[in-house]
Amino acid sequence: MVALEDELAEALSDVAEVDGHDVGSGETNIFILTTDPAATFELAKPVLERTGHLTAVTAAYRETEGEQYTVVWPKGSRKKFTVA
Repeated sequence: MVALEDELAEALSDVAEVDGHDVGSGETNIFILTTDPAATFELAKPVLERTGHLTAVTAAYRETEGEQYTVVWPKGSRKKFTVA
């Protein structure tokens, strides 16, 4: 997981900041700070594909002061996203 986090940090260094991770409750989260979540995820997708993680990923964002998450991947998902 740390290796994936490092690869994402390198791929996103011009547009976002990888801000850590947490593991627990059967999930792993990598937190990324960005002003454009959808575009940042598009840049992250090749890394996730290459490392075999894309099919297991749900990508979502929330405003810094917000509590509600919006899912950007998988496209069209109506799944409610939470961080456990």
